[in-house]
Amino acid sequence: MLEEFDDDTAGETTTRRSGRHRMGWGRRLAVSVLAFLLLLVIGIGGYAWFISSKVDRNLAHEDLLGEAQNQTEWREGEQLVTDAGTNYLLIGSDARPGETASRADVIQLVHVDEDHGDVWIIHFPRDLYVPIPGHGKNKINAAYAFGQSPLLVQTIQDLVGVKVDHVAKTDFEGFKQLTDALGGVQVNNAQASPKYPAGTHDLDGEQALEYVRERKTLAEGDISRGQRQQAWLKGIMTKTLTPGVLLNPSRLGNVIEAGTKNTIVDNSLTTGKIRSEAIKLRGVRGGNIHFVTAPFSGYGTAPDGGSIDILDEQGMSRLSDALRTDDMAGYEE
Repeated sequence: MLEEFDDDTAGETTTRRSGRHRMGWGRRLAVSVLAFLLLLVIGIGGYAWFISSKVDRNLAHEDLLGEAQNQTEWREGEQLVTDAGTNYLLIGSDARPGETASRADVIQLVHVDEDHGDVWIIHFPRDLYVPIPGHGKNKINAAYAFGQSPLLVQTIQDLVGVKVDHVAKTDFEGFKQLTDALGGVQVNNAQASPKYPAGTHDLDGEQALEYVRERKTLAEGDISRGQRQQAWLKGIMTKTLTPGVLLNPSRLGNVIEAGTKNTIVDNSLTTGKIRSEAIKLRGVRGGNIHFVTAPFSGYGTAPDGGSIDILDEQGMSRLSDALRTDDMAGYEE
């Protein structure tokens, strides 16, 4: 049953609009705390050596790639592309403190182009109905429930035809602490609710957590919640890239610590690798960060009655071509 992996949507009625290939800022879906961890690395620049000890101390390592790292083929025997930029799978879970089980609520594929000049954050909606190796078709977040990170990696690789080089995951506690480390963030709320009317809000960590978790009071459920998470990310990006953070070793150190101590990465993503990537990405700024939603053609119902996002197979083929040729700029044209 799909609801086993997404039981918080069971029985809920929401009004949904038809999906399109690309979405404007107001309609782009959720971006996880983990997506911002890469932005932290980008912002480090000259402080890379300074924060190495914090990263070493806080980052936990697990075998998040598993057998998926040995996968060499995807669709109909075609070879996975391994040399067209670098790809990170970022997973955000909905775990609360003390919980041992969770779903993959937010799934992002971050593509860094080969020249390290631009970063593309591709959101895969959790209800996207896709083939999952060994399990038929299901919502993409069910891949995480069936086989944790390694199966989700394999599912993504089968969809887009490129190798996932590294994986990182975090939970909403990291979300809260990162917001507080910045001294709060400002969001422009487009989706009004009883507690958060439309307009600008200054949020601390607890408020931000409540703000991005809210769904049932919103007009379009998960779609609206995605817009709120996008608004939070914009607030985080704006604040982090200010001189008050980037040029303040103490403040930046606190942000790095909050962003890493609730994070788990794959065994091959060492501190040395992170530092090396930070140096290569030192010229990247907000204008070089691009947001894309994996293509879906609309909304439907699975055989067991669960609501799903219908995969746009032609659009996914275009996205795959763009990733495999390291031409994401062409995909957005």
